[in-house]
Order: sequence, then structure tokens, then C-alpha cells
Amino acid sequence: MDSNYTAISKDFSVELQIHDSSPNPRSSQKTHIKIPSFDDENGFVDDPDDDTDVHPLIHGQNNNGSGTYGAVFNLTTTIIGAGMMALPATMKVLGLTLGFVLIIFIGILSEISVELLVRYSVFCKASSYGEVVQYALGRPARVLSEICIIINTGGVLVVYLIILGDVMSGSPHHTGVFDQWLGNGMWDHRKLLVLIVVVVFLAPLCVLDRIESLSLTSAASVALAVVFVVVCFVVAFIKLVEGKIEPPRMSPELGSKTAILDLLVVIPIMTNAYVCHFNVQPIYNELEGRSPQKMNRVGRITIILCIVVYLSTATSGYLLFGKGTESDVLTNFDKDLGIRFSSALNYIVRIGYILHLILVFPVIHFSLRQTVDALVFVGSAPLIESKKRSLTLTVVLLVCIYFGSTTIPNIWTAFKFTGATTALTLGFIFPSLVALRLSRQGEGLSVMERFVSWLMLVLAIVVSIIGVIGNIYSLEKSD
Repeated sequence: MDSNYTAISKDFSVELQIHDSSPNPRSSQKTHIKIPSFDDENGFVDDPDDDTDVHPLIHGQNNNGSGTYGAVFNLTTTIIGAGMMALPATMKVLGLTLGFVLIIFIGILSEISVELLVRYSVFCKASSYGEVVQYALGRPARVLSEICIIINTGGVLVVYLIILGDVMSGSPHHTGVFDQWLGNGMWDHRKLLVLIVVVVFLAPLCVLDRIESLSLTSAASVALAVVFVVVCFVVAFIKLVEGKIEPPRMSPELGSKTAILDLLVVIPIMTNAYVCHFNVQPIYNELEGRSPQKMNRVGRITIILCIVVYLSTATSGYLLFGKGTESDVLTNFDKDLGIRFSSALNYIVRIGYILHLILVFPVIHFSLRQTVDALVFVGSAPLIESKKRSLTLTVVLLVCIYFGSTTIPNIWTAFKFTGATTALTLGFIFPSLVALRLSRQGEGLSVMERFVSWLMLVLAIVVSIIGVIGNIYSLEKSD
């Protein structure tokens, strides 16, 4: 079938006619699709009641993207990353019962916020997180949301490099894989080793300009994360049956000021583990045969998978190491696990997770690069059309991330601040505000949806304030 499209002006709303030369009379009818124009000052200036999904026409692309499972892998990869390594330490603080409940509760709220974001992105024809925020809340809110995305994604990528360095070269209290495997050598120079990984392995994947291109690496990264979870769970189960695990704490400890401070900062760390909202629109834009219903199915499958992975990791990691659980549980795997083939399992866990982070890194970097481009190069051609600008941004961002990883001491420090600020803002505050604001313009919320939106908004603000206060007090105490 041959189709001819009328050229679309950037500044004006036009009517697009699709002419079909097919002899079939049913297919020869004209289809009229109203394309809204987007203005940097006023947002979309066409009729918001028109909910036709037209992004492929706007971008001049065929709607042949990733399938449902490819989208699930990309979204799951966005969620399951370094945050998983901090969950056993949060379980140590919260206790098994409260930790178990919060992992499920936060996961459900996150999935609801993703569905709200998808619904109103389609409603206002937004192709990015920043655009839907601008449509609902104005240009300043968009700038704030993009700054939050940059801080959050940049912080996560810094954490990835910290973990890579910890596992490969070791840390002050733990031995690295290469030292255990090969003895002392050049790999003891942590900064040099991380730089080699960035240049040789990460940079080639980060230069790819479509997130769809990362579906296979995302699938491999999810598989490696599952290997990590299975090994942890099996080892914990064997030791539990053999009676080699000390009884875990079931509830949080509230007997000291230190314990209370830990409790204040641990919930934002847990919410940070679910933030994927900045990647929802890019994944939706490249979803084959896309619709809100199909993307919601992607989101639900993803959250169920992540909840299972997180519960297994947090519980088994805490059971294995108890009070000695580190903020990055991966560093605990330099000791004898107390079962047969302990050394081999340690290598499988740590090397497998190194590979997982290497494959996850470019997916998060994709959103970081897109957001920086949208914030800095306002009004420029799409990044996919400028290879030079894309390559320059990739190099600059990788350099900044590398130097950030050499200055931040550990992942707990990074997660507790981003979790209490940018993660809560992106995951819950902005989606709730967008839904509550745009529900007045024709796409209404049910009574339950409105209640949940207000609940997410209030809880996120309260947890954010408490988390920031707890972080400040914990810093003063450490000084």
C-alpha cells in the first residue's frame, strides 16, 4: 500500500490526509488525523480531547518497534539495577515483616503511577516525561523534572561504576574478584580498571541512538539478575535447612537514635529501586502496535517480575549475612558462604552481576542523554538526526559519570539522597500532580484513582521531607 503524507509544519496545526490507491473500497476512504503543535512556552496548543496516538506520524517513523517482551525487558532493566544491591541492607533496618510489606506496597504504587503517566501522555500527545509535565504544570515544572531526571539517572550510573570498582578491585573491608582470582596486579588500581571498563565495554553500547537496539542486551541483563537471585535464594535456603542462619529480626529496632535515623533514610532508598518513569515514554514510543492498554500490560508484567526479584534478593541477602549485611550486598560475597562450592558460587554471583550492570548501564544512559539534550538544546532537531551531537553528549556524560564515581564514597550515600529527593519526585509527585491537574480537562479520574493519586502525593512529600532531615542528621553524626 502506497501512502503519501502532507508535510507537517512545526508551528501550525494541520490536517493529515492519508490517500490509499488500493482497489479495496473500504481502504480507499480518507483518514483524518489531527496533529497538535507543541510550543515551548505554551505546550500543546490543539484540542486536548483528541486522544489519537500519532507519534509515529510526527516523527516520520513506521510503527515497527519492539514487541511486548522487548518492552518488558527494557523497562525491567531500567528498574532492576544497583538499587537491588541495597535492598538486603534496608531489610536489615526494617526487619523482614515491614520490609516485605513495603517492597510490595511501593511496587504497586509505582505501577499505578506508571499507568497514570501513560494515560495522560497519550491524552496530551507527549513523547517524553518533560512534555507531559509541561502540558500539565508549565515550562518551569518541565525544567525541574528534567533536572531531577539528570540527577537521578546520573547518580544511578555513578553507583554502577562504584559497584563495578568494589567488586573488581575490592574496597577497604573486602577483597576484589581479581585479587582473589589472580593475586595483586594492575587491577588494584581501581580508577584505572573502571576507566578501562567505561572505554572498552560501556562506550560502544552507549553510542547506540535507539532504545529498541538495546532489547537483547536488556534481556541478557535480566537473565543475569535472575541468576544472582536464584543463587542467593538457594544458598540461603540450604543454610536455613541446615540451621546455619541466625534468627532474623522481624520488625525495626527503635531503641536508639541511630536506629531511628537509619529508619528515616531507608524508605527513600527502597523507593529509588522502583523509579523507571523517565524511560516509560521512550519505551512506549517504540512499542509495536502501541496503545495505553498494551503499555499497561508491559508495566504490570514488569512490576510483578521486579517485586519477585526484590523480595527474593532482600530476604535471601539479609538471611545470608544478617547483621553483617553491607550497603552493597555484593561485597559480602568475598567470604566463605558455609556450603559446598562456595568459592565458585561467589565468583558466579559477582561476575554475573558485573555483566548485568554493564548491560543495564546503556539503557539508563539513553534517558540521561535524551534529557540533557532536551534541556540544553531546546528547539534543535531530534537527537537521532544529529550523530555528532549524540556522540559529543555521550562522551561528555561518560566523563562526568566516571569522575563522579571516583569521589562518592559508597552507594548508600548516593541512594539515600537521590531516593529522598529526585526519585520520589519523578516516581510519585509529578505523576500524581499531572493526573490531578489534567483530570479537569476531560480525562477524568475515578473516585479510587483520585484517592490513590492524593495518597501517593501526600506520602511522597512526607517521606521526602523526613528522608532529607534524616540524611542531614546522619551526615552531622558521621562528622
